[in-house]
Amino acid sequence: MWKWAAVFAMTLTLIGQAVAQDVPGIEICTAEKSMERRTSCLQSNVNFLMRSIAKLTQDHQQKLDAANRQIDALKASVVSLQAKVGELQAANAAKAAPHPAKPNDKPKEPAAK
Repeated sequence: MWKWAAVFAMTLTLIGQAVAQDVPGIEICTAEKSMERRTSCLQSNVNFLMRSIAKLTQDHQQKLDAANRQIDALKASVVSLQAKVGELQAANAAKAAPHPAKPNDKPKEPAAK
């Protein structure tokens, strides 16, 4: 849907600039008297717009591909960070756990009164 909005905005921009003849390839075709020339003028405008749309589509696709590559790299770094956190938590739990009594240690008897 955003592609259509971008195409629509570009078309409006090009139409606004076409009146001033600032955009190469866009011409005012209503000034032509002959139908053949008017048709040719309209066809050249359509071709220009189609090339512009194709270029914008390619540019946006490249941006999307770059964003997807960055997302994949970020996912990989999250996985490695989760593994490190798991290791640190395991090490912390091992430190906090009391050491088991040695088999030759006898429990201390309470002192006699």
